[in-house]
Amino acid sequence: MYVCICKGITDSQVQQAIDNGADYKDLRQDLGIATDCGQCGSICKNMVSKAKQTCAFYEVIAA
Repeated sequence: MYVCICKGITDSQVQQAIDNGADYKDLRQDLGIATDCGQCGSICKNMVSKAKQTCAFYEVIAA
């Protein structure tokens, strides 16, 4: 699914970047997220937040 229509960026591309350690600032810089109309910004922020929550959950379990 396209997350950013302006740049033609898909949710898979965003998720891959997040999985590789990107935060929201990195997404803006590297992929150009939310640099045109900005409508994709909230979706990408939510994706980053969800990834951080999941990572924190697994860190607690592993400890």
